[in-house]
Amino acid sequence: MRPGDVLVTALTQIRVSKLRSLFTLLGIIVSVGFLVAVLAIIHGMNAYVTENIADAMVGSNAFQVRRTPLNFALIEDDEWRRIQRRRKLSRADAEAIRGALPDAMAVAVTSGWPTPQADVVWGDRTLGDVLIFGVTAEYQVVQDYRFARGEPLTDLDVRGRRPVIVIGADVADKLFEGVDPVGRQVRIRGALFTVGGVIAAKGRVLGQSFDGFVMMPISTFESLFGRRQTTTVSVKMHRADEVAAGMTRAREAMRVVRRLRPGEADDFSVETADALVAFWQQLTRVLFSVVPAMVAIGIVVGGIVIMNIMLMTVRERTHEIGIRKAVGATRRDIALQFLVEATALATLGGAMGAGAGWALALLVAAASPLPARVTAWSVALALALGAVVGVLFGVYPAMRAARLDPVRAMRAE
Repeated sequence: MRPGDVLVTALTQIRVSKLRSLFTLLGIIVSVGFLVAVLAIIHGMNAYVTENIADAMVGSNAFQVRRTPLNFALIEDDEWRRIQRRRKLSRADAEAIRGALPDAMAVAVTSGWPTPQADVVWGDRTLGDVLIFGVTAEYQVVQDYRFARGEPLTDLDVRGRRPVIVIGADVADKLFEGVDPVGRQVRIRGALFTVGGVIAAKGRVLGQSFDGFVMMPISTFESLFGRRQTTTVSVKMHRADEVAAGMTRAREAMRVVRRLRPGEADDFSVETADALVAFWQQLTRVLFSVVPAMVAIGIVVGGIVIMNIMLMTVRERTHEIGIRKAVGATRRDIALQFLVEATALATLGGAMGAGAGWALALLVAAASPLPARVTAWSVALALALGAVVGVLFGVYPAMRAARLDPVRAMRAE
């Protein structure tokens, strides 16, 4: 038989038994659909972290000097214990970095993790669990904050340990509800603060607001909440191509001010947004290694179902096979016909699964803050999986059909 005739015959058999074909393919459809949807969500998250979160947290032309690295969750226990013995970053460290980088746009100190939460009280209104940050004035330059109302924090506020704060747009909207917050006094942990400015809204990331915070001078912050374990120095350069050289000079300055001997390991980390992206990709790599194993189970079950259905089909069409052999069909023709039928059936399941996964990914993206991006290679992988399953699990029924004795086959009912 010509290849085209074999394919047409296979598709005709699938079309004649639509319902049975659909139930046969359920395992493949569900498995492939799950694979495409999960890959779309992971890929979407990777792109989102790269394009939005990393730059929002660190900045494309900025880097951070930290006590703990960004990828602390994937560090071995021994290394983690060594990191815990590192000294906290101090103002002296920040001044050393500033001295080494006179061309930097800004060198700022922030309070670091864990960020405390507190109730912010204005009159009889209370906004609970607001994130409180302690910063130096230059942090507002590092983060490119623009002010919708009022003024930013100043160096005088930091040096004078003044009870002044700036607030995010969400805090302004929820606590003051249409009233201009600038100049109003609020209480945080019983202490009285004056609102100096309102930062323009930065929007939401994965459903979480970037505007629900209060920032105060770091000197005031430390008197209220104590010094954090992970105080961070953020450095912003004028251009992205200046970052690498700036990191080198900052590292040298830190080693000098901390009196580290040649060969002695750094007791600090200097990192860019790339470290955050790499950390995230390490996490998703774990998912990439687990998901195929889960999908493989479904694929194997789906393949076994296809093989059983094809064996049943061989039995039902034994008489037809006998007639075809009697009129000249060879073993190869018969085997090829059933193998193509199984492959076409499984490939169709892969295509339907890819479509279902695509729809599920779009549904997840529409109904939740999780981004999802279906890639061409994941669809190609789905189709390839279907075809491979069809070939692997179609061989045995095809060989069984090819080996039938034509005389006995023609006698079959």
